[in-house]
Amino acid sequence: MRIYDIIVKKRSGLALSREEIRFAVEGFVSGDIPDYQMSALLMAIYFRHMDAKETAALTHYMAASGDMVDLSPIPGIKVDKHSTGGVGDKTSLIALPIVAACGAPVAKMSGRGLGHTGGTIDKLESIPGFKTDIPKSRFFDIVNSVGLAIIGQTGNIAPADKKLYALRDVTATVDNMSLIASSIMSKKIAAGADAILLDVKTGSGAFMKTVDDSIALACAMISIGEHVGRKTVALVTDMDLPLGNAIGNSLEVIEAVQTLKNRGASDLTALCLDIAGNMLHLATGESMDVCMEKANDALSSGRAYEKFKEMVSAQGGDTCVLEDTDLFKSASITHPVTADTSGFIHHMDTESCGIASVVLGAGHLKKEDSIDYSAGIRLLKKTGDSVKKGDVIAQLLTCKEESVEEAEGIFRGAVTIKETAPQPKPLVLARVSAEGVIRK
Repeated sequence: MRIYDIIVKKRSGLALSREEIRFAVEGFVSGDIPDYQMSALLMAIYFRHMDAKETAALTHYMAASGDMVDLSPIPGIKVDKHSTGGVGDKTSLIALPIVAACGAPVAKMSGRGLGHTGGTIDKLESIPGFKTDIPKSRFFDIVNSVGLAIIGQTGNIAPADKKLYALRDVTATVDNMSLIASSIMSKKIAAGADAILLDVKTGSGAFMKTVDDSIALACAMISIGEHVGRKTVALVTDMDLPLGNAIGNSLEVIEAVQTLKNRGASDLTALCLDIAGNMLHLATGESMDVCMEKANDALSSGRAYEKFKEMVSAQGGDTCVLEDTDLFKSASITHPVTADTSGFIHHMDTESCGIASVVLGAGHLKKEDSIDYSAGIRLLKKTGDSVKKGDVIAQLLTCKEESVEEAEGIFRGAVTIKETAPQPKPLVLARVSAEGVIRK
């Protein structure tokens, strides 16, 4: 078998066999297939596409290129949750404790921030002492005793994806549906879950900008999940405005704690309950009505908050900052941003909001940058809210005085104020499963 022949076959628009896909993935990871030939194959895939069977095979061999986590030491159906990336998206910190409080085990491997989007691991590491790098045996012990653990992905989860993504990034082959879907799902499958709930973001703060594209991506990922024996459901959710009122690591943990104490923003609370209900449905097979009732009870009763505290304690974190969030390290500078005219906030370019928070220190401008966990943005007004000229619409928090002017300029450019209020739209725009697409 030769990679040259595989390139020609795909360039001609023909479907590749599982064996040909295995040969290409394994050869590229081992170094037997050079970058220039794999680049040619990626470009052929970009223009000629892959069918569902090819995409499932690619995902399988990408997942199998490294460690395949065996979660069998944890009893029950293990449900994973993945977000395609958003701004202010701290749903894992809220929805997963709700699920665990209802008796479904959650063994979660999460990632760090990417570009303008925040990462769950960065947020958790803003809790003093919290450890995200723990041995697998300890990970299993915590899930079995507490019901919930969240750790960082191991370095050898789907190494083929890391190599392929690096190549796609420099060969203009990132935005192909099969390649995006296989990249996401290879890591989820390697992480060992029995079922997967996908939160596919859409809008100005998401990688997929339209609802139709987000639904298409959801369908592709669900097809992969079903092909490899993983029950998979996706929610397509709005990322045309930041989720909740906080952007930044410790700020988002504080907001998550407030939500778990039943004092959270309504949009954030509603989405977390929807995610938790769907995860419980996948784990138990019970009706959505029953699962939503259980999720609501776990949150309102305080059991989800107690579960989050248990997890934080088990992973070495200081729970005192959860009891009194004023104990989190605070930024030395709080800079108000005021409305320059009266009217209604008509739109917030969410990607720009995320970039502004990164400039303040909440993420990486360069690979070697360290994160300031206290930095970020506190939103006092959001899309749909009425404002008067001079009203404070946000606070920029940072320890870098030199970042304030740039961050304010980016944030101001993200906010559009008009005389009339925008039309409201639902936060969950569609639910996608093997049974079909239900638009909200």
